[in-house]
Amino acid sequence: MAAAGAVHPGRVRLLNPIKTPPPPFPGSPAGPVVYWMFRDQRSRDNWALIHAIHLANHSSAPIAVAFNLFHRFLNAHARQLGFMLRSLILLRLRLRELGIPFFLFRGDAVDTIPKFLRQCGASALVTDFSPLRSVREWKAEICERVGEAVRVYEVDAHNVVPVWVASGKLEYSAKTIRAKIQRVLPEYLVEFPEISKPDLEWSLEDPKDIDWEELVTEVLREGGEVPEIEWCEPGEDAAMEALMGAKEGFLTRRLKNYSTDRNNPLKPRALSGLSPYLHFGQISAQRCALEARKLKKSHPQAVDTFLEELIVRRELADNFCYYQPHYDSLLGAWDWARRTLMDHAADKREHLYTRDELEKAKTADLLWNASQLEMVHHGKMHGFMRMYWAKKILEWTSGPEEALAIAIYLNDKYEIDGRDPSGYVGCMWSICGVHDQGWKERPVFGKIRYMNYAGCKRKFDVDGYIAHVKSLVVRSNKRKAENANSSMPKISRT
Repeated sequence: MAAAGAVHPGRVRLLNPIKTPPPPFPGSPAGPVVYWMFRDQRSRDNWALIHAIHLANHSSAPIAVAFNLFHRFLNAHARQLGFMLRSLILLRLRLRELGIPFFLFRGDAVDTIPKFLRQCGASALVTDFSPLRSVREWKAEICERVGEAVRVYEVDAHNVVPVWVASGKLEYSAKTIRAKIQRVLPEYLVEFPEISKPDLEWSLEDPKDIDWEELVTEVLREGGEVPEIEWCEPGEDAAMEALMGAKEGFLTRRLKNYSTDRNNPLKPRALSGLSPYLHFGQISAQRCALEARKLKKSHPQAVDTFLEELIVRRELADNFCYYQPHYDSLLGAWDWARRTLMDHAADKREHLYTRDELEKAKTADLLWNASQLEMVHHGKMHGFMRMYWAKKILEWTSGPEEALAIAIYLNDKYEIDGRDPSGYVGCMWSICGVHDQGWKERPVFGKIRYMNYAGCKRKFDVDGYIAHVKSLVVRSNKRKAENANSSMPKISRT
């Protein structure tokens, strides 16, 4: 049985308050509890799963996990979908060890999830939290469709401090949200309870067999324009290895240089490498924070910097996307930024490039081309280069609306951690000044913070970075040629 009193009540919200009270707890038999998993795809350190088991045990009900596979969600390609599916193969086995069935559905969640709830006679649905518009719209529709028959709970298992607890409004910057998070952090940054098998076994219809090989093959074929990456193994075990591994783990081997080297594109190993796992929820940000905090005495500056990025900056991105419905539009910029960008929208540009030219890295700037090629071939552009990359798109397109649309399109298409609040906010920061301040006014940029080639050259070895990316491209092309000669993708590389 899961530990009693498992989840902080501030982490859970009832999305559809009902007039008719539910059966009394504990011990009163009820229909199954279904956990609709989508953003937090893990069995360990998952507050949503813990809450679902807790509900099931206290109502003498069985529990199941449901996952809905959308068709190319937010235009995902083989790179993102392959990584996700290979992890789900392993997750299903982990859940089986816990005695929890895993149901995979395909189509629209607003259809598949209510249908499954009706079929199994569910009494409660537990969902992950996401600030993205589409997900929130699905939840609202599902609540409408199930009415009062099913209690729908939302659990923020993605953030250390739940987004609605951290702040009840749109925050202006990291400075304004930092103190709010730190004030409640001791209450939420706590160790997870152990999870064991639910009290009651699932005795209803078993999940249908999944032909994972066929499914992965289909996804790789349909989204093959952006092929998978091989430097990042999917799954919970691989995520923990990236965090704590004896050979290459971030906290065990590479943490000490994080604060000094993380902004140098020629030192990618200084970065944590955790963003793919955090994006797909294959590891908990809270677990990363708990383990990092243990090293505060030996590496105080590095730990503080890492926790700032992991907690404050990530949760600031969720805050923006949650409280600003136009999180991917010029309408979501602060008034001062929108005014200054429109004042300079007609300024003459030295270069004008189409989206196709930018996507193919056909510009006169070899440094920018290298950053674009790093993203296309490696699936992960260095964080410092992402800022330069986005700002140059503003400089080289017809106006801020087009620049933002292209930046988001390319980021979501090629980044393994694209289609994420941090990605949207990164583009909005670079192009629209979100979470930033006004700077010296200049052509095209107005008062938006400016970056240029000369500034990059002062910070790191630009030629070395370009050469580094060229070697990445050579290796990537070699892998593509090898994979083209193989008849069938392996369903798991672990």
